[in-house]
Amino acid sequence: MKKLIAAIAVGACAAIVPFTSGAQEKKLEPITYLLPAPQNLPAFAPWMIAKQQGYFEAEGLDVNFVTGKGGVDVAKQVGAGNAPIGGAIGDTPIIVRANGVPVKSVALVGGGGLTLIASHADDPVNEPAQLKGKTITVMAYTDTTYYSLLGTMRMAGLTREDAEIQAAGPAGVWQLFASGKSQVMAAVGDWVVMAEEAGAKVHLMNPAKGFNSMAQAIIASDEMIEKNPELIQRVVRATLKGMTLIQNDIDGAVAAYVKAVPAHQGKEDQVKRIFELFNKYLYAGQTVPGIMDPARLESVQKFYVEEGIVSKASPLDSLYTNQFVEAK
Repeated sequence: MKKLIAAIAVGACAAIVPFTSGAQEKKLEPITYLLPAPQNLPAFAPWMIAKQQGYFEAEGLDVNFVTGKGGVDVAKQVGAGNAPIGGAIGDTPIIVRANGVPVKSVALVGGGGLTLIASHADDPVNEPAQLKGKTITVMAYTDTTYYSLLGTMRMAGLTREDAEIQAAGPAGVWQLFASGKSQVMAAVGDWVVMAEEAGAKVHLMNPAKGFNSMAQAIIASDEMIEKNPELIQRVVRATLKGMTLIQNDIDGAVAAYVKAVPAHQGKEDQVKRIFELFNKYLYAGQTVPGIMDPARLESVQKFYVEEGIVSKASPLDSLYTNQFVEAK
């Protein structure tokens, strides 16, 4: 925690960087954006592309990305005022608001769900009921992919006792699946492609038949929303441009992403496959880029309460706001 706060302090105190727009010199405002996991993961491509392409710069921002310890940790840090803004999952405010953390989702980065139910092509799972008796890998028992899996099983009247669910970590999820040691994995698009690269023939269940969990979200505190809505607006606008570039120009997005994250150089085909999955299952389905569907949020919260994941429901308007996507 001390290291995280120290890193945030460094970002907050960073020197103001000048840049020229036309003949007029402007100054960039340094801000810290907390990510729930390392920034080199393809799941954070909209943010990395936004920085690489100058979308944040065009908004007058010099964004410093700092890694937290998962979405709940990010929400707690943002709620405590240790960072102005951060990233989590659209479900996260449901979990933390019930424990008194005053944060909201200010943009939902995609209309689909982050979790995919992946099985082997020679033993495909097409319905939630087929999860019964299966060995299933998840990242962790406190991760959103796990909760989404439970929600999908519940749609068939199944509980976690009806399958062998193993928490295997972010690499073990797909490695155990690819080696045939698990029959199913609750996965994000990155892991699906990793398993394919390792030789697995992957089948994906239609997400419409599963639990209606959500995509990644940008979150901010109640205080920041009230005191500095302009800053939030600028971050949201730039990030959503990163997402829409992936949707509208996938080859251009791959090139920009590889420049932003050199660790992926030479893996352009792999990145493109991940982006294709994101476009099909994650980013599509929003009438307005970034908008939250309150009916869907209410349904997800109902599940979390009924499963005892959170102790009580929060008012919907305390969990999200669409003001920054509708106004952009």
